[in-house]
Amino acid sequence: MKTTAFIGALAAAVLGTGAASAQTLEDVNERGALNCGVNTGLVGFAAPDANGSWQGFDVALCRAVAAAVLGDPEAVEFIPTTGKTRFTALASGEIDVLSRNTTWTFSRDNDLKFEFTGINYYDGQGFIVPKALGVTSAKELDGATICVQTGTTTELNLADFFRKNNIEYEPVPIETNAEALQQYNAGACDAYTTDASGLAASRATFENPTEHVILPEIISKEPLGPLVRHGDNEWGDIVRWTLNALIAAEEYGVTSANVQDMASSPTDSPEINRLLGTEGNLGEMIGLSNDWAVNAISAGGNYGEIFARNIGEDTPIGLARGLNAQWTEGGLLYAPPFR
Repeated sequence: MKTTAFIGALAAAVLGTGAASAQTLEDVNERGALNCGVNTGLVGFAAPDANGSWQGFDVALCRAVAAAVLGDPEAVEFIPTTGKTRFTALASGEIDVLSRNTTWTFSRDNDLKFEFTGINYYDGQGFIVPKALGVTSAKELDGATICVQTGTTTELNLADFFRKNNIEYEPVPIETNAEALQQYNAGACDAYTTDASGLAASRATFENPTEHVILPEIISKEPLGPLVRHGDNEWGDIVRWTLNALIAAEEYGVTSANVQDMASSPTDSPEINRLLGTEGNLGEMIGLSNDWAVNAISAGGNYGEIFARNIGEDTPIGLARGLNAQWTEGGLLYAPPFR
């Protein structure tokens, strides 16, 4: 279980680095590449394909930031991180941004001196069990062994849920999603718990996905999003507004297929014109070229395109938009105005 001592030790390590100095953009430009921390391997979110090229929902944000800053979505060095190593990698400066299905919490934002730059997926923690176990509710897991990743909010949520329901469990601590799946499929644990999106992604890789059930309970709020170090507000603004650009582009109908045409001449929408840099000087305000958002959207499409291609209902993962639909479609996605 994550302890106060662990958080305090990591916070001290962060403070020892002086958090971030206001030079990340300069470092990225000099290096010619963005160092992006991602999952060690979660299909649909971040995993190398058969050719070794990283793909996924979180990977797409890294490529969008690289395109916005450097004009090249391929100028990214992907650095795999575990639940434990991700924060140290960010605090030490090994990575410029962490885009790794990470929950925005009070302690991470304040005690660890990180800055979350938005929410790119509204999630919640769930459980997966073999159908043969005959369990239909997490409340029926009394005495179960449960695989759980260390160094995550998942550990505390798990303990809280079982204590609240006055039932017992035996945790089986693991470091990575791959290790969790190995243990789960080997029968070393009765259930595996993590974010519901991660459970769906993992089940899609099973030999017989229909033999495993994601239980109905969602036991927590898990707002996932990219984060940077405290101390470099300019860099935080770039990552934040790149994410906002992808969200706004979907709302305004700007896609990877039409963005170049829409950027070639002003539209009848001042908001779209400002987003695409044909009007105003928003790029200059964050130290980038006026076509920064055009480059970001061209890299992999708008938020909806990225979602559909990597984790949507027509993929093996099969996630519905749900809370991650645009605010105009009953969801929670809402980009601040570009003005």
